[in-house]
Amino acid sequence: MVATSLQRWEYLCDIIPALLKNIDEETFSFKPLPAKWSKKEILGHLIDSAANNHQRFVRVQFEDNPKIGYSQNEWNHYSYHQLQSASQLIASWEGYNRLLLGIARHIPEDLLQRTCYAGGAGPVTLAFVIDDYVVHLEHHLRQLVSY
Repeated sequence: MVATSLQRWEYLCDIIPALLKNIDEETFSFKPLPAKWSKKEILGHLIDSAANNHQRFVRVQFEDNPKIGYSQNEWNHYSYHQLQSASQLIASWEGYNRLLLGIARHIPEDLLQRTCYAGGAGPVTLAFVIDDYVVHLEHHLRQLVSY
């Protein structure tokens, strides 16, 4: 399944930035409710997720069962995504995801079965983390654009 996820991830990296660039700054910044995320904050959440998964992709290869969870609302708030320009967020999302995709492609097959705690009740394999990351990306990208 990881191979399929990597192909899908590359496709997303190739098509999503151009689609996001078609969204005007006002639409990108609009918050439907004070407690709901704007498109900027959704994209920022994906950047935060990339930062945390970067640690998982690397550390799981050499640490035994690292615990790498994060508080998504606090990360979003204290990263000040709402105050960033849309162009900066788009560039950051694309750059980080291309970096992570390159890392994931080079992980040896035998290391994909190593485990970590990623915020759930029990340990998950690195293969699961990669597959789940792409599913998570698609879930939120569909909140931003149609593709």
